[in-house]
Formats: sequence, structure tokens, C-alpha cells
Amino acid sequence: MNKVREFLINVDGACSGNPGDAAVGIVIRDKESCFEENISRYIGVGTNNIAEYTALLIGLERVLALGAQRVVIKSDSELLVKQLRGDYKVKN
Repeated sequence: MNKVREFLINVDGACSGNPGDAAVGIVIRDKESCFEENISRYIGVGTNNIAEYTALLIGLERVLALGAQRVVIKSDSELLVKQLRGDYKVKN
């Protein structure tokens, strides 16, 4: 029986000023194969929330390219987490 390929993504985004110079950090792990990848990237001028969501999108794109079938996402962004859970409405 084939095991489901599951990844853990830790995401974070930050900016200097809001808006200001923004960057993202992503750590991707596959515990089954002990795979780990770290991504950090300057993304231009943006808000903290844009940086948080950009980190999530970059992480999701990467694990899809790696063949993920299940993903666990960890973030310290209250807005991102509560919007993904449906606790907060998404305005745009």
C-alpha cells in the first residue's frame, strides 16, 4: 500500500514599515524521508499580511511540485490562520 506523502510547512512573513520592504521565510519538511528545505526571499514592498500570504503561497507551490498529497501548515499570523479556518472573513 502506498503511503500518503505529507509535508509540514512553517511560514512567516515580515516587513520593515507597513507597508515597507518585505520578505518571507519558509521551512518545508517531509518526516517520512527526512527531507528539509529552507526558502527565504525578498518580495519587494508590501504589508505584513501580504508577506504572510506570499510565504504560504510559495510554500504550497513548492510542496505541490514535490508531490505532496497532504499538507500541514504552521504560522504565527493570527489573520492568516483565522482566515484559513473560516473564523475571519476574507475581504479581498
